[in-house]
Amino acid sequence: MKNLSLIISITFVTSSIAVADDGALRNWPSFRGPLSTGVAPLAHPPVTWDESTHVKWKVTVPGSGNASPIVWNDQVFVLTAIPTGKKIVPKVGADTKPAPLPRPEPPANDPTAAGNRPPGGGGGGGGGRIQIEQPDEEQQFVVIAYDRTTGKVRWQQTARTELPHEGHHKDHGYASASPVTDGEVLIAYFGSRGLYAYDLNGKLLWQKDLGQQLTRNSFGEGSSPTLHGNAVVIVWDHEGDDFIVAFDKRTGKELWRKPRQESTNWTTPLALDYEGHTEIIVNSGNKVRSYDLADGATIWEAGGQTQNAVPTPVPGHGRVYVMSGWHGGALQAITLGRKGDLTGTDAIAWSHNKGTPYVPSPLLYGDQLYFFANNNAQLSIVNALDGKKWVEAERLEGIYGVYASLTGANEHVYVTGRNGAVWVLKNGTTLEVIAKNKLDDAFDATPALVGNDLFLRGHQNLYALTESSPTKP
Repeated sequence: MKNLSLIISITFVTSSIAVADDGALRNWPSFRGPLSTGVAPLAHPPVTWDESTHVKWKVTVPGSGNASPIVWNDQVFVLTAIPTGKKIVPKVGADTKPAPLPRPEPPANDPTAAGNRPPGGGGGGGGGRIQIEQPDEEQQFVVIAYDRTTGKVRWQQTARTELPHEGHHKDHGYASASPVTDGEVLIAYFGSRGLYAYDLNGKLLWQKDLGQQLTRNSFGEGSSPTLHGNAVVIVWDHEGDDFIVAFDKRTGKELWRKPRQESTNWTTPLALDYEGHTEIIVNSGNKVRSYDLADGATIWEAGGQTQNAVPTPVPGHGRVYVMSGWHGGALQAITLGRKGDLTGTDAIAWSHNKGTPYVPSPLLYGDQLYFFANNNAQLSIVNALDGKKWVEAERLEGIYGVYASLTGANEHVYVTGRNGAVWVLKNGTTLEVIAKNKLDDAFDATPALVGNDLFLRGHQNLYALTESSPTKP
């Protein structure tokens, strides 16, 4: 507890989950890590690797999914959707879902443009047109726990088997929401296929069916759950009735539910403790909102983000940093402790309006705030205190597109490309490249950094990379 309190007092942030000791700091409990900033404060993962060096193990993950791996002690958890081979012809008539909304033309640097496709598949379609893969095969929605030391499957549970009711973007999939754990329960979320709570031995504790989402342009679903204390929080933003809801992690009992007025969003809520209460902050195209975890009441809200909000906010320095980058750019440093509508007020400590990310979430490492421009490997580093630009949209040649969020450990920053390239930078105010690594896979999922290990979930495989001279995890 002393270690946890010390780190919180230094960085002015708290974890996105509640912990009784420093267990979360020694693990990677959610896709943004133990501090919700992208930093693993106690990890010393490798800096260099390839297919033949520093590979602890490598296993093929059945099915597909962009859900990031998470780690607790000796287990690595992954969600995936596995085709059963059973082809189903969709019914025509009353059971057919409504036609998708008209598809806007993507900007030139949108991932759906042909020129931004990574090698070996996973692109968006020729001529800049958006390709949607419609469902015609039954899927198993599966939770897998791997042994952290050997890579062997410890347990595997099929949450549900069904034909999805709508398709997804070609770069997307049916298992994009990352799991989350606090060492007591594992929360697995498959969106329209349900919310599930397991113990860490794979026993199902409870499950909830929240209905069916109709996403913009049938892009698919991707918002991950947030776990804090005894509450599991889900944001349900789609082309229908929107809401945010909290469930008791132990029983699945609904604690509260509040309506929202948004279009489809793919962002994950941020939970943080501030001045004696817990806020749930949700990035959104219409307004960023902070909810009180106790009862769901709105604490504050602020306009100014772009549509299709995806990046998860990061906390630090008594602020929360919120950004989005579809058809525009928005970065706001919002001061905590305020109430009401903060739009246009001095609660917005500083802001930028270009070079911000579409999909990948930012990294806050000390005073350095790192983020990409759209989904391109153009990296910016700004001073989180005053917004001063140290590095502005500098191109990282050799990295072909970025969906994975930035991560950091041991004063290093890990940049994960869609073409299998992972660069390691020195944390600081200049762009100093320490190593350029490449593996035989493509990566869209955010890596997990724990102890001496780095876990990378690719389109085909799950890699466990390790430092050759181990330190205490």
